[in-house]
Amino acid sequence: MNSIPDGKSNHSSEFPASGADGQPTGTVAGRQAKRVLARWVRDILISLAVSAFFIIFLYQPVKVEGTSMMPTLEDQERVFINKFVYRLEPIQRGDVVVFRYPRDTSKSYIKRVIAVPGDRVRIEDGLVYVNDRQLSEEYVPQMYEDVRSYADIVVPPHEYFVLGDHRNLSNDSRDFGPVDRGYIYGKAVFGYWPFAKLGKLH
Repeated sequence: MNSIPDGKSNHSSEFPASGADGQPTGTVAGRQAKRVLARWVRDILISLAVSAFFIIFLYQPVKVEGTSMMPTLEDQERVFINKFVYRLEPIQRGDVVVFRYPRDTSKSYIKRVIAVPGDRVRIEDGLVYVNDRQLSEEYVPQMYEDVRSYADIVVPPHEYFVLGDHRNLSNDSRDFGPVDRGYIYGKAVFGYWPFAKLGKLH
């Protein structure tokens, strides 16, 4: 009696399964995993490099110490300053800037620019006038106003007249005069802590 094979084999295949390139599937999977891992590591390194570039050359996180800029900035608030922006655009009235304290350059202050070179400034009983026009200062609540006066001056070339928003607690240009451009090294642009005040600074 002749037997007819049913297509099944009692013996396992002599060779392991292979991929499209003829390599064992285990080897192919291993190479694919290595490629995926290499791409992942590359992307992480690029992200870290870009972040480091922005922090080192463009943005710097700083912590506010003191209350002279309340309510805009509170004690211990964290903000990012842009260290590059003033290479592309001029310092403008209203900018919140970080600068080296003229009487002790190891310290840094943060204040608001009120007047730029060539502006005529005076303060009468706490009211600020720039080029004979009274400033509208919404950022200074009534409870933070004071009544100090400051004699009429013209801001010298390359210098800036700065004030704190908390006028009755601020050590600013009323005390140490206008700030030289060379001392100003950044513009405060974004608050990131506490989260309740997260956002662009004005």
